[in-house]
Formats: sequence, structure tokens, C-alpha cells
Amino acid sequence: MGVFSKHHRFREAGEQANVNNVEEFGEPVRSLFTSSKVLSLHQHTDITDDREQIVYQARSKVLSLHDKTDVFTADGRRVSHIERKLFTLHERHYVTLEDGTQFELSNELFHIFKDITNIEGLGWQLRGNIIGMNFQLYDQSGAIIAVIGQKMLSLHDKYCVDIYQPEKEEAVVSILVTLQHMMRDRAASSSFSFSSSSGGE
Repeated sequence: MGVFSKHHRFREAGEQANVNNVEEFGEPVRSLFTSSKVLSLHQHTDITDDREQIVYQARSKVLSLHDKTDVFTADGRRVSHIERKLFTLHERHYVTLEDGTQFELSNELFHIFKDITNIEGLGWQLRGNIIGMNFQLYDQSGAIIAVIGQKMLSLHDKYCVDIYQPEKEEAVVSILVTLQHMMRDRAASSSFSFSSSSGGE
């Protein structure tokens, strides 16, 4: 697995649970996997189980300023609505679950390699590792909820998530989709900054 093996937690559907996750947190109760495709002006993300059966789908408009996204179950029931709000120093993503629960994430956490953010509205924490491209999600008591890993050099923006508290699955999936958008925005911002600085030389 190379230099990233100690930190990198991504795995494909059908593969055994990541050994680092098992050693640290035990066997996950359930694992889900994402693959995103851009079709015309929309982005579509399938979220599948270990058998590669679709469990959730996320749909968003690629060219929307507020990056509005809706998450649905495979049978069409809406799980959540995700929307980006623009601010002067950073952006925030607001998530509203169908039961009315609301929370928010801010991408200003990802300015350094490793950081911790409070997910406002839930009392949870998302702890990130940009180098290893993985994140741990903890509840208000410090118990692990899920571990998220991102595949390196993937054309379809693949992630996997090992879930340890399955009763929180819909919130976890919504956070996973939001994280995808935040990481994509960060990559686009970095590319723009690099292009701008290179163009000025």
C-alpha cells in the first residue's frame, strides 16, 4: 500500500475492513461506498453497500452558486438537503435532515493538515487528516461514529465509510456527501490559486 498505508483508510466494496480501523475501533457494523459522476449540469453520487447495491443517492447542480444537494434513499425517500452558504472568509455547508435536525460544517478546518471541527447542531466532532485522506467522526461523548476514507487519484471521487453507530447512518451519509463537496471545493480553490500564481510569474 506504500507510504500512506498507516494512515490511508480507503477500501473497495467486498474487501475486508481496514486493519487500522479494526485495531483502533473494532469491526464496523456497516460499510458504505461512494462513486460520483458528472452528467451535463448535474452531479450524481451513488452510495452502495458491500454488495454494491445502491442504498442512497445524492443529486446536485454542478453550476449552482449555493451547491444545493439532496440525498435520497434507493426507493426515493429524501434523507436530507445540503446547501452551501458563502461568507467572506470561508464557506459553510448547512445540512437539514428530513426529521428537522439541522447542523453545519465549515471548510476552514481544512487549512492545515490535521484539525478538529465541531459539527454545530449535533455536538459531534470531525477529525481530519488531509495527508492520509481520512476522517474520524465522533459523537458528543467521544465515541466513534464512523471512519471515512477517500481514494487517491480517483476519477470518480470515491469514498468509503465504516459505520459504528448504525442508528446515525442517515446523518453520517449526509456528512459524507457534504465532506465530498468541501474537499472538492478545496481542491478547486487550490488549483485556482496555483494557476493564478503561476500566471503572474
